[in-house]
Amino acid sequence: MGDLSLTPDPWEELRGITAARIALGRSGGSVPTRAQLDFRLAHARARDAVLSHFDPDELGEDLRTLGQPVLVAESAARDRAEFLQRPDLGRRLGHASRADLVEHAARGARCDLVIIISDGLSTLAATTQSAPLLAALLPLLHASGWVLAPLVVARHGRVGLQDEIGEIFRAKISLMLLGERPGLGSADSLGAYFTHAPAIGMTDADRNCISNIRPGGLTAAEAAHKLHYLLTQARTLGLSGVALKDDAPMLPTSASTGPLPHSATHQED
Repeated sequence: MGDLSLTPDPWEELRGITAARIALGRSGGSVPTRAQLDFRLAHARARDAVLSHFDPDELGEDLRTLGQPVLVAESAARDRAEFLQRPDLGRRLGHASRADLVEHAARGARCDLVIIISDGLSTLAATTQSAPLLAALLPLLHASGWVLAPLVVARHGRVGLQDEIGEIFRAKISLMLLGERPGLGSADSLGAYFTHAPAIGMTDADRNCISNIRPGGLTAAEAAHKLHYLLTQARTLGLSGVALKDDAPMLPTSASTGPLPHSATHQED
């Protein structure tokens, strides 16, 4: 028997087609206890996603199983608290990491693409979504002749960190995968940002973003398909950002039933 004190909502049928918190009903003049507890749990998960410890060495070991060399780096933020309070420090490399990457890049030829993976604002997203996405994307890149730099796993990174790393590797394009600011229902959402001709001082208008990469949103296979198409367009046309339009065809086998994916010029990191 249902809760007799619960006043149903006339929009209740819509709950079957969205993860949004709608049609929760009422218990007197308040939100039902079950809905309130669910909200508090989602809030706790979002906080955990932001504040959890990120181990770049551990993620790097996982990513090496994909067959790519991996380098580990640190942003200029010394710890999680400073990273959250000083977004500017997350956009630049620490001195030691910059020296290491400069030394490594000097030994290699110019590459088409450097891929950076960072915790951003969701450690959960970086540690759970980046490997499946790369497992789907790397074969597409190899099959179409892309020359890749080593993967770079960077702790405490913001979107703009890809500009400095891309410049160091003389990459035609930089691609950054990092955890997005968690919502109350999507604490594991990964964002993918790419920039043509990356260099320190690039603006948000110069880069593109595909967001909501997670099992309940844009799946790894769908995101890899879209990314490969857009990266190829960026390389062919020699541009990214507002001048590059997302006209990627749908993946033929797409069957995602989760929230709609989002593709934009830039999404806040």
